[in-house]
Amino acid sequence: MLFCPAALPLSAQALSYVAGVIRRHRKKIGSAWRKLNPGRQALLVLAYMRQGDTFAELAAGFGIGTATAWRYVTETTALLAARAPKLRQALTGAKKAGDAYVVVDGTLIPIDRVAVLLRQAPAPRPELAGHRRADRAGRQGLPRRRRPGADPYRGRGKPASQKEANRAHARLRSPGERAIAQLKTWRILRKLRCCPWRAGQLARAIDVLQARESEG
Repeated sequence: MLFCPAALPLSAQALSYVAGVIRRHRKKIGSAWRKLNPGRQALLVLAYMRQGDTFAELAAGFGIGTATAWRYVTETTALLAARAPKLRQALTGAKKAGDAYVVVDGTLIPIDRVAVLLRQAPAPRPELAGHRRADRAGRQGLPRRRRPGADPYRGRGKPASQKEANRAHARLRSPGERAIAQLKTWRILRKLRCCPWRAGQLARAIDVLQARESEG
């Protein structure tokens, strides 16, 4: 096996932030000595999320076991995700900021654990079959006054009024599209190699890191 140095397109501030989260957690639980210090554990987790490296690759690069790499990533991801704002907190923040609307959107993430998902879901849920149905199901948890607007007009030969309405609709949705594009710069979300139920946790953890990056 060959080893080579590599770069992560992240700031030192992100590394320091994650290392601080890990350090405080270890102190809180009275953690014994670990092979990787908080800074090295933070670097491992960032490589996992940003580059999508496998646990085996990370374990070899950091000189630890594959199971240990998995534990470090699982622990840190949960710590970061817990710092993400809940839905109602985000809506309250948007209201205080004077935002006229919020954008709710979704995206499909390829996974290689379909069998796991099927085993854990005893009965299929028709409302989650497909992107648009999943989007509609996700809206049900929102307060009525904050539900997204109507879908754009479809088909060819639309009148000018409908074309203009579609352009306005696209402008309103563009912040959500940009946010999803930014999420997918984190390669772990391009194809999940873990339990599908962890997708939300990973997205929340990445949201916390992106917020930290934007502050810098």
